[in-house]
Amino acid sequence: MNSRQVVSTFMKSSYSGGGSANECVEVARTADGGRAVRDTKNRDRATQFYAPAEWTAFIAGVKAGSFDG
Repeated sequence: MNSRQVVSTFMKSSYSGGGSANECVEVARTADGGRAVRDTKNRDRATQFYAPAEWTAFIAGVKAGSFDG
C-alpha cells in the first residue's frame, strides 16, 4: 500500500469557519489507512501525510483536550 495515495475525497473540517477564520483544513484517507491533510485556502501547498498510528494518537489527544489552549 502507498501511504501517499489519497483514496477518498478531501473533506473540509466542520470547524472551519467563514469570514476571517484562517484555520481551514481538509482531510482525506490514504491507501494505508492514514490521513492526508491540506490547507483549504491554498491547496497547491504541500499536503501532510500521517500514518494510521499517528492519526489515531492525534485524535486521542484532541478528545483528551491535550491541545486546548
